[in-house]
Amino acid sequence: MQPSRSALVQMYKQMLTIRRFEEKVAEFLVKGIIYGTGHLYIGEEAVAVGACRAIKPDDYITSTHRGHGHCIAKGADLNRMMSELLGKATGYCKGKGGSMHIADVEAGNLGANGVVGGGIPIACGAGITIKMKGLKRVVLCFFGDGAVNQGVFHESLNLASVWNLPVIFICENNQYAMSTATRIAFNIEDLSLRAASYGMPGVKVDGNDVLRVYEEISKAVAHARDGKGPSFVVCQTYRWKGHSRSDAEKYRTRQEVAKWKKNCPLKRFGGYLLDKGILSEEEMGQIEGEVISSIKQAVDFAQDSPFPSLETLEEDVYAS
Repeated sequence: MQPSRSALVQMYKQMLTIRRFEEKVAEFLVKGIIYGTGHLYIGEEAVAVGACRAIKPDDYITSTHRGHGHCIAKGADLNRMMSELLGKATGYCKGKGGSMHIADVEAGNLGANGVVGGGIPIACGAGITIKMKGLKRVVLCFFGDGAVNQGVFHESLNLASVWNLPVIFICENNQYAMSTATRIAFNIEDLSLRAASYGMPGVKVDGNDVLRVYEEISKAVAHARDGKGPSFVVCQTYRWKGHSRSDAEKYRTRQEVAKWKKNCPLKRFGGYLLDKGILSEEEMGQIEGEVISSIKQAVDFAQDSPFPSLETLEEDVYAS
């Protein structure tokens, strides 16, 4: 079932928010306002938004080092997100986690992870908790194509299958694991074929089409919520920016990037909403203004917030 008009508009706004948020993060990385590295989600917005629209607020997600989009799609507070990136005490992790370790447990976001594939076994842990407590919840587990060759991927999918866990494994195949192309790292073109090894449904979907992502994840969510176990969904997409701020991008051509940019998920969805009369050009302009205003507010909030005090240095290190 297609989302309602209001849901479609909200999906567009979320995709635009992710794009503009990441553009601001890219600017701050260049200017040295955000320290360390950053992994931008620009170009992949349809995956996070389509997938998170298919679940309920009390469902869970696990994220990746490229996790800002997942966080926003799950309903994060932009003020707290930006504060975390700037290392401020008002951030989600009190400024101690930074870009790769944002978590919003109250909203069901069990956290980003700096380890490739690190969120996959965590998703299984959440799935076991759901089963033991008899809850009707599911877990969306995001990871990149590089994680599909990690041992923990195989162990976790096997465990989820054997124990019939309500986990939807979502591979964001953005074509490169850092600088290694999928055509080099795999001897199969369709990564979803690996699902057959674990007796679970597997499907490949156009990850730049937010409605197709929503449709396939919705099927997998219904499958899991009905007690039928896990699924593996591979979303074909592309990251526009380098792997991180230090990436010279010598492994791909400008022509390749330009070709993928023509398939921009944001423009595709915006064009669809215009063609269907769901949004007008004027309404899109209003949404753009609202998004820019919300990001400016987040920046102002973060910059006005204090850094963590030295007295809090050892807090949150060990469980009390």
